[in-house]
Amino acid sequence: MPEMLEIRWHGRGGQGAKTASLLLAEAAAMEGKYSQGFPDYGPERMGAPMRGFTRISAGPIRVHCAVYSPSIVVVLDDTLLSTADVASGTPEDAIMIVNTVRSAGDVRAELKLKGRKIFTIDATGIAIEEIGRPIPNSPMLGALIKASGVLSLEAVIDQIKKKFSHGFRPEVLEGNVRAIRRAYEEVEEE
Repeated sequence: MPEMLEIRWHGRGGQGAKTASLLLAEAAAMEGKYSQGFPDYGPERMGAPMRGFTRISAGPIRVHCAVYSPSIVVVLDDTLLSTADVASGTPEDAIMIVNTVRSAGDVRAELKLKGRKIFTIDATGIAIEEIGRPIPNSPMLGALIKASGVLSLEAVIDQIKKKFSHGFRPEVLEGNVRAIRRAYEEVEEE
């Protein structure tokens, strides 16, 4: 892991980017790492574009601003590929994970990217099948863990179980866990 890993999440209000960015930071903290997770959005309304940020480090994190040069970009809604500059500030070796039914090659062509590793997953489809709702954040966490290896899959699943065991019905919680595991297995790299 680099000295500090920075992740930028692009989504729309209601897709769970804020929750995923916070949950990943909490899972990292449970593994003994330093972390931050926070959202950045304008009008707080369902469907509005928003960003979330996660930082993970072996040492204290002294920066408290948006992530401008992310090592990893997670896109929860592929319509943002044409409306937001999701690749802004990414280095050539960045990882991009996109919720889409399209291929990584199609994503690369649309964004006119050279370099960067592009991963794709139909996270919305998985969420509908496993959870019963089109909220792609849980499957995107599974895809992120597989693509980056930043944390163990079990650390993230344990954090989800700990955080949401009292707020969700058991079948919803287990659906989220299945969605994470399934995306971990199904994410595709270009």
